[in-house]
Amino acid sequence: MVPPLDLSSTQPKVMIAPPRLNLRRNASYNNSDKAPLSSTSARFNFNHLLFSPPPSPSLPVLVPRPRKNSHAKALIARPSRILRYMLYFATLSTTFFLARLAFRNKESIIAKWPHFTTDDFEMISQDAIPDFPTPVVVSHSHSQSKWTVSIPHHHDFPLSIEEYAGMGSKCREVSAHTRELRGKAPLSDEDKLNYDAVDEYFVDVYEAELNGLLPPVAHGNKAQKTGNFVGVDWESMAGLPVCQSSVTYVLESSDAGLGTAVMGMWMLYGLAKQDGRAFFVDDSRWAYGKYTDIFQAPPVPDCRPPPRHRMLPCPAQARHLVVTGTTLNDVFPALMAKYHRAAGTDNNLRDLMGLARTGYQALFRLNSDDQEYARSRIEDLRKQAMAKDMATPHMPIVGLHVRRGDSHPIEYQYHNTYVPSEVFLGKAQELVDAYYSSAKGWPTSTNQSITLIASDDPDVYKQPEYADALYAQARIRLSSKEATKREDVNPHVLHRFKDETLGWEGGFFAPMFWNLGLDRKHNGYANGASMGRIEPPSEQTIQLRSYMGRAYMLDLAVLAGASDRIVCTVSSMGCKMLGVMMGWEHGIEAGGWTNVDGSYPWAWMN
Repeated sequence: MVPPLDLSSTQPKVMIAPPRLNLRRNASYNNSDKAPLSSTSARFNFNHLLFSPPPSPSLPVLVPRPRKNSHAKALIARPSRILRYMLYFATLSTTFFLARLAFRNKESIIAKWPHFTTDDFEMISQDAIPDFPTPVVVSHSHSQSKWTVSIPHHHDFPLSIEEYAGMGSKCREVSAHTRELRGKAPLSDEDKLNYDAVDEYFVDVYEAELNGLLPPVAHGNKAQKTGNFVGVDWESMAGLPVCQSSVTYVLESSDAGLGTAVMGMWMLYGLAKQDGRAFFVDDSRWAYGKYTDIFQAPPVPDCRPPPRHRMLPCPAQARHLVVTGTTLNDVFPALMAKYHRAAGTDNNLRDLMGLARTGYQALFRLNSDDQEYARSRIEDLRKQAMAKDMATPHMPIVGLHVRRGDSHPIEYQYHNTYVPSEVFLGKAQELVDAYYSSAKGWPTSTNQSITLIASDDPDVYKQPEYADALYAQARIRLSSKEATKREDVNPHVLHRFKDETLGWEGGFFAPMFWNLGLDRKHNGYANGASMGRIEPPSEQTIQLRSYMGRAYMLDLAVLAGASDRIVCTVSSMGCKMLGVMMGWEHGIEAGGWTNVDGSYPWAWMN
């Protein structure tokens, strides 16, 4: 039994705990030994929950224990504290590094890119550089917003037709959005018509990388040399500098026509030369195969192409511009407006033909074999036209370019069919009569001439009206089904199935071109698409397409080189190219080029 407390003493009242409730901690239960306090202690805490399991209690020690080194004790008793300190140090170091990096590149703190979700380009901002090509708004605040085009460093070049097709509209939308972020009013109609106006809020990729708006190419990573730049020898150009500005024409389009691609290339070459830009041609995915199978390599500039992610499809003011048949209409007005402003001219048709002729003179060089054949053929025709004596004028040579297929005349009465042969021949006879009328003292009753004909439809050559006409070239000719004999089989006996004879009926049709060489079960899909995927053309298909392209270019080369007068329909691109090849003075002003498709003048785009 516990004795009662004595309260009669006059000394200060001190409460002494009985032995069983002694609050003095035993040495073996102190904190340094990781032991919890007694459950009956008034100083009970949760230290025993932090170090589990606790050591076994021990009896009181009569001899004091030797003191241990506190640092060694910490290393032995609490190894997790060292790990925590290391974690704290790593966290602080990382935070300091990121803060320093952010303040050094403060312009790249916000990199907003629009996610286009609908046809009217509803934009949703995202705070990261996208992993696909798209225009982006880059800045650290709305008051200093700028925009550029972000293309991943290792993305394939050239981009796909679909990616190029939608890029122009996206660039215009992001440009307008940037003006809105900076509190600027939308562009007026007059400003929009000023095609060559410089967008002050656009920053090129090179400057964006220097200012930290876009991530630069990592050190040690060389720029990719993807794509196939015609005539560029990377080994010989290794020591040359990167071009300051350039225009690259990608020979890939959903348009099957060869003339459209070649005419666009001529135009761009002329504009690039006027603007002091280097000019490159890429034939990585050209439907007609290798560029050098049809033409000789274009002139190579004395500088190297830039890194591929710096070659942008928009805007036209980009330092390194990429143009395809799909994007040409987006950038051409701006390039042409800049040319007019720099040259101080406003004669659109003559300027267009002059630019195209610059490209024609520099680029229209057939491969060595075809070039030699065209030269020899032109000489032979000129010799046939020469008179026997100097007093007699030579016979005029009239070239006829008859386009059929999927190209129909502009003139309304023929827009569902084709211009009749009588119209071509009637205009040719008028030109011959006018030629002899200008030759003084020559009787018109004995007028003679040489008629050349070139057509994409082999059946045209067999028409009685053209019985006296000569082929422009006979090196490569398209055949019709009638020209290829089929094997005679007994209809009453089973035999192995064979595809129908391949031939050109009615001229050049784009679906027939895209399905050339495909299996019959897949020939209902345009552009080689079958079963939801794109089937790459076979080598045989590419070779057939290349032969078609060579035949087309040979026809134009001989007609333009040998003819005194040319009759064609301006609705076809070949007719427009013949006008360029004859030139403005001889073809337009002197009447050497004649259109029989209504009263329309020469024009690149109708």
